[in-house]
Formats: sequence, structure tokens, C-alpha cells
Amino acid sequence: MFLMSHSLKLASNFQPEEIPASAPDPVEDSDLLDAYSRAVILASRSISPSVVNIEARGSRRRARNQRAFQEPRGGGSGFVFTPDGFILTNSHVVHRAAEVEVTLSDGIRHRAEIVGDDPDTDLAVVRINAPNLSAAPLGDSSALRVGQLAIAIGNPYGFQCTVTAGVVSALGRSLRSRSGRLIDNIIQTDAALNPGNSGGPLINSRGEVIGVNTAVIFPAQGICFAIAVNTAKWVAARLIRDGRVRRSYIGIGAQNVDLSRQMVRLNNLAAESGVLVLSVEENSPASRAGIVRGDVIVSFDEKTISGVDDLHRMLTDERVGARVSVTIIRSQEKKSLAVVPEESGAK
Repeated sequence: MFLMSHSLKLASNFQPEEIPASAPDPVEDSDLLDAYSRAVILASRSISPSVVNIEARGSRRRARNQRAFQEPRGGGSGFVFTPDGFILTNSHVVHRAAEVEVTLSDGIRHRAEIVGDDPDTDLAVVRINAPNLSAAPLGDSSALRVGQLAIAIGNPYGFQCTVTAGVVSALGRSLRSRSGRLIDNIIQTDAALNPGNSGGPLINSRGEVIGVNTAVIFPAQGICFAIAVNTAKWVAARLIRDGRVRRSYIGIGAQNVDLSRQMVRLNNLAAESGVLVLSVEENSPASRAGIVRGDVIVSFDEKTISGVDDLHRMLTDERVGARVSVTIIRSQEKKSLAVVPEESGAK
């Protein structure tokens, strides 16, 4: 009886904590979900008229069997980025295709011309002649932040204008292109991509293109990649102007190699690895400079070279015809040579 009356007394004296009248109402989960849904709906609605389906047929390399030359190759996605019909997509979607056909969001098909493609960045530009095109606005990938909303639109497995949403998972990734070069500043996202999404836009909540969807890792889930739109702007401008992206080359076959600590200390090197020359093309810039098989390149134009990817990054169009100093290690000794890179593919 005492315990009961005591507990009643405690209960009668209990005063709940007062909530200030000015305290904001708690945000309901449904409100947050509705805001997220509205962002995805509005962004995808604004960009969808610009998204196209691309079908590539045949190959510009004539096969011995004419029938094989006419067989379909496949396709992917793309998006109109200028009102006069220029379309961005992946190089691997249209590379060496004999014919390219573009289907707009309204279902109308158009024959497309390949303006240019760049396998080193897996980007290509095609063009159609059609009126009243809706051009996708291009954003700024340098302003991206990890965790922000990312929306992918494309035609996976032929399902037109499929929308998937996620976040920017990471920035500054590197991805190996089909040509062997490393593509820098890749965007990683968990917005689901499937075969057929290649070349479609990755957009932000404002409906601006922030990347060009390019690859997934199988069988991993939620690890997808897009080429940053700032890279795409640079490449597209050169493809429209020249039909290709000019790069330089010196004419060597090479691989990465680790250097001994003794060699690093002896030659006061900034890195513990370099580029081992496996072969030198006859009458190439490297051959004329005196580079031979077995040399290890450790510096190019006064910049440290720790691997083949570093060397590729240095071989830009600005260095075509420019005299560049190359530091090599030959028989444990450091030597400096002068090379004049030539334009890749110019011959």
C-alpha cells in the first residue's frame, strides 16, 4: 500500500518539460522524401527531351565478308548539347561505325554524322539535322561535392529514357580507357547504370549535365563512373573544330619499373619508380633523341615521371614540335636528352 501511494505521489508531482512556443515543428520524413522526389522529377523532366538513343551499324573497316560489314553493332545513349544538333556520347558507342542512327525522345529517327571521336577519353560527338532541338545545359564538374544528388538518364537495354538516382560517391577517380590511356577526374556514382546507358547524361538537381556516363564494374553493385563534364566540354570543342584531339608522342614501348633505393639516392631522384623503355620506333622522336631500349625515363620537361600514365599526361598537343628535356637513367647514371615530340597519328 505504501509503495502504491508513493508511486501515485511521484506521478502527481511529475511535470512534463515545456516545449518553447517558438520551437519549429519537426520535419516529417515524408516531407524530406517528397522534396527528394520533386528534385528528381523536375530535373529528369527538364533534361529528358535532350536525351537520345544511338544505334551504330557496321564498321568502317571493310571486312572480307560483306555481310558481316552490314551487321548491327549495338548502341547506347547520348544527349543534344547545342541547338544545331551536336550530340555527345561515348567513343565506344560509335567508334568506326559505318552508320549511326539517332532516335529522339519523341521517337523520330535521324541519320547522324560522326563529327569526331576520342578513344583516349571515351568521348565522341555526332550531329543530326533536325529542327526544334532541346539542348541540355552543361554544368561545372569542378563545383561537385561528394554526397550530392546525381541522376542518370539513358536507354539501358533499349528501355528509353530510364531514370536512376543516387549520389556522387567520389571525385577525382581515374579510369583506363579502351585505348590504354588513363582518364582523369572521373566521377564515381551509385546511380545505377546498365548496358545502353553509355553516353547518357549524369545530371544534378538543377537539371545540369555534370558528367557523361561511361562504365560500370561487374559484378559490383553501386559502383558506376561518368566522365566529368568539364573534360567533355574541352574534348567536344576540339572534336567539333578538328574532328579529333591532337596529342603528342615520342615513339616508345614502355612499362612501369621500380627503382632501387641505391639508384634513387645516387641520382637524387624524386620518385622510386620510372618508365622502362622496352622498344623504340625507328625514325621516331625518341630514336632521334638517342633514347634506347633499357633506358629508364624519370623526368620529362623538368617534371617527375613515376610511371607510364605520368608520361601520357605530359604528351599533350602543346608539346607537338616543342623541344623538351628528358632525364633518363642508363647504366646507373643519369643523363639528359632533348626530344621533339610529334603529333600522334599524323603519319
